[in-house]
Amino acid sequence: MSRKTKNTSEKNTSARRRESAAERRERIFRERLAACYDEMKWLYCELYHNDEQAFSYFTEMLRRMYAERSAALHKWDEQREGSGWYKSGRTLGMCLYVDSFAGTLEGVREHLSYIEECGVNYLHLMPLLKSPEGKSDGGYAVSDFTEVDPRLGSMKDLARLTRDCHKKDIAVCLDFVMNHTSDEHEWAKKARAGDPDAQARYFFFDGWDVPNQFEPYIPDVFPTTAPGNFTWCSEAGKVVMTMFYPYQWDLNYANPTVFNDMTEAMLNLCNHGVDIVRLDAVPYIWKRRGTDCRNQPEVHSLVRLLRLAAGVVCPGTLLLGEVVMEPGKVMPYFGTVEKPECDMLYNVTTMATTWHTVATKDVRLLEHQLSIVYGLPREFTFLNYLRSHDDIGWGLDYDFLAQFGAEQTAHKKFLNDFLTGRWPGSPSRGELYNDDQLRGDARLCGTTASLCGIEAAEYEGDKEKLDWTVRRDIMLHAFLLTQSGVPVLYSGDEIGQTNDYTYHDDPLRRDDSRYIHRGRFRWEDAALRSDPSTREGRIFLTLRKLISIRAALPAFDSAADCWIINTGSDHVLGIGRYHRGQKLLALFNFGDDDQDIRLDTDGPCLDLMQAPAAILEAVLSGASEITATGAAAGVAEAAATDDAAGVAEAVATGAAAGVSLAAIIDAATDAAAGVAEAAATGAAAGTATSVGISTADPYGTMTDPDIMESDCVVRPGWIHIRCHDFRWLLHKYDSEA
Repeated sequence: MSRKTKNTSEKNTSARRRESAAERRERIFRERLAACYDEMKWLYCELYHNDEQAFSYFTEMLRRMYAERSAALHKWDEQREGSGWYKSGRTLGMCLYVDSFAGTLEGVREHLSYIEECGVNYLHLMPLLKSPEGKSDGGYAVSDFTEVDPRLGSMKDLARLTRDCHKKDIAVCLDFVMNHTSDEHEWAKKARAGDPDAQARYFFFDGWDVPNQFEPYIPDVFPTTAPGNFTWCSEAGKVVMTMFYPYQWDLNYANPTVFNDMTEAMLNLCNHGVDIVRLDAVPYIWKRRGTDCRNQPEVHSLVRLLRLAAGVVCPGTLLLGEVVMEPGKVMPYFGTVEKPECDMLYNVTTMATTWHTVATKDVRLLEHQLSIVYGLPREFTFLNYLRSHDDIGWGLDYDFLAQFGAEQTAHKKFLNDFLTGRWPGSPSRGELYNDDQLRGDARLCGTTASLCGIEAAEYEGDKEKLDWTVRRDIMLHAFLLTQSGVPVLYSGDEIGQTNDYTYHDDPLRRDDSRYIHRGRFRWEDAALRSDPSTREGRIFLTLRKLISIRAALPAFDSAADCWIINTGSDHVLGIGRYHRGQKLLALFNFGDDDQDIRLDTDGPCLDLMQAPAAILEAVLSGASEITATGAAAGVAEAAATDDAAGVAEAVATGAAAGVSLAAIIDAATDAAAGVAEAAATGAAAGTATSVGISTADPYGTMTDPDIMESDCVVRPGWIHIRCHDFRWLLHKYDSEA
């Protein structure tokens, strides 16, 4: 660098040091806006026919929302922007209804310690903005985007909760209902009274001629509970578009005033501490006659504009797209690497295919679906889940299934029959949602535990059935955690909460079977979470172990290479993951019978769920280099008695430097295998050796020789997997990679 250039640089740096806080914030705003201005204006003017006045209002609104953002949130943005924090294996989400979980926002704040205990650092609060009781669609009919439902608290309470979450490094997600408002929204009230500007925010028609031209092309969202896509508004004497429920009026995004005001409403939520904005029903937001009014090209322009707006005002914000469509229609919502749209999308097809696999016990469709996901750019991040607040729709790849003789309507009926318990021998207990008998189509509701069969097993008092249904529940969660992306638990699943049938007695909810899995969180059951002899404790403690393993090992990072392992069995799914010198082999037995799978590796693997706690603790410690002469023997001896302190001491002693943790673990696991073999033959009778931490007894100490025979070191050859169980096998552990 020349002296002149250096002096200029120093002067610029010095000048910036003299900036006031306000000047710095103004400069940052100008720089961010300038970086995307050309693209933003081009997209906006293309959508809105070069309406310069509307665009000028839009950019001034961005400036105003940026100025209103607190200093603490600006600092939070600096920490989060471009960090990719959500792609780490340490990210774990939880989705909950405020009223069901803790009554109010303040109640949630008081229970943050429980959320932390679950290992959660991504909290999704279901819709909580003001909506009319009795016609709220679970909060998705918003009557005021600037106010929290007073039954749950206030906007100040929301800001207080998000502030406390941020102190605990927990990000907060909130739904943003873009497609429609409640018919009691201020705009709707004015439209009903005849205000033409307000009516222009929606789709109003003087008669049924135009609506009748739309109808043949638009599938019903709720074919049994809300058939049709238009509703007569008697007060206005006109027809209004209502693609969801009659009290949810579709917004007209061809009107720039709508887009400007809705973008401001979204940014206002971000200014109250919301980190992830869930764009509800985003494919529906642009309407065109003669089409199904889904996935129109303009939708992608609107989402890209939202992404740019957030990048200017609150760049730490993520956009989560709710796109419940087949894979080919989902992927475009990521945008491109150069011009991204949504940061994350729901992995809805994998979720539905998972429950298909539970019913059929055949993993071939799931292998096919995962192969598609693994072929996508790693920049694309999916939000993975087993259950959510919504129903399960059977949007499967029926072209693929056809080669096995599956016919779509009949196959959907089988899936619904199995998962509602109507199929002979099925332990599942779900309920149908929007059962369209004319079309032979229905969706499914129920909690993970009830769909796995836990509810039926407990009702019948069948301990053997309870054992394998709990095992199935845990296996599904292990599969969830094995996928790349962000895993999200549905509140209650961490303790195996079963269906809540009390909604049948509620006149406001009895017609919506989704409330079967939206019930009150049972704190009395959560109190049992530390007792491994209970269903709640068995699931909770094992999930905590799985979550801890996932958070510690690089193989679970979203940057990992992933592939399908050919297990030779249509009942066993095999997934491989590799990152930074670590290879994980994950096997999941969806079948009703035990399976023996041929494992071809070039060396032994450590079974992460069967390894003695002391060895597992050493593996997860992340130590990069050990100074230890004879440490391997010390670790092995300490591991034989499950002595974590002994492991630490063995690792710390010795004079020879440069022994990697990988070598320690290899030697220790070899020794542990020898102990197990000796115990199995009775040679080590009376030795209290912990060699099995299983899903049946997550933290118990095993001394039974039969259990000890289940070696935590898995060598190449045949590997045994119980029915409805899984194995996580760590291969070639290299802490220095």
